[in-house]
Amino acid sequence: MKLALLGGELGYQVLKRICPRGESGYNDGSAYLGKSKLEVLFGTSFWDDIRGRVVIDFGCGEGDQVVEMAQRGATRVIGVDTYAPVLEIARAQAARAGIADRCTFTSSPSEKADVIVALDSFEHFQDLPGILRTMREFTRPDGAVLASFGPTWYHPLGGHVFSVFPWSHFAFTEKALVRWLGDFNPDGHTSFESVGLNRLSIARFERVVAESPWRFARLEVVPIRPLRRLHNRLTREFTTSIVRCKLIPR
Repeated sequence: MKLALLGGELGYQVLKRICPRGESGYNDGSAYLGKSKLEVLFGTSFWDDIRGRVVIDFGCGEGDQVVEMAQRGATRVIGVDTYAPVLEIARAQAARAGIADRCTFTSSPSEKADVIVALDSFEHFQDLPGILRTMREFTRPDGAVLASFGPTWYHPLGGHVFSVFPWSHFAFTEKALVRWLGDFNPDGHTSFESVGLNRLSIARFERVVAESPWRFARLEVVPIRPLRRLHNRLTREFTTSIVRCKLIPR
């Protein structure tokens, strides 16, 4: 799907008028305020999946979920992230919570885990097949991956930071959107990929897993609540809220 109705100077000026400061109000994390993000995404059975086990949080960020998993039954939690500054924040957070002895933060784990948890990351990895191979190397023979991610590319807000309104990442050209982003983001982005969007659809995710060292123990495509009556195999790319799955070795 490639509409790109508005581009060039016109598209850029329209974006500036609609959203001059880049604050769309979408994808702001407010759905998890006062709640456990892990429990919202995976359900209460998640705690049984990690209890008494060594867990890797793959893409741990500032360590919120690492701390929560350590507090709620994991034997040890290893937070993995490639961005060093957030690892320092995560270490400080674990120390404040009094669980630093059960949490490790690193860019490359030195031990294998029973479970890898990946939240809101699969739609951002530029080399998802390579990431899945790496995850297999980091898990024990009977290990598993518990993942939840979205919005995927064809979701109304699949443009993430570019979602100034539903499906706006298809209404404007990539060039116009990136130029607009540059007005308030100094990182010099040049494409969707440089922002960290790999344009992952549900169908492509299924193909990537089929060619990986993993297979689905379960796969759930959760409908957008107001669109649940329209949600089916034909419409799922456009009406799915999040994808969650459990992957086990082949």
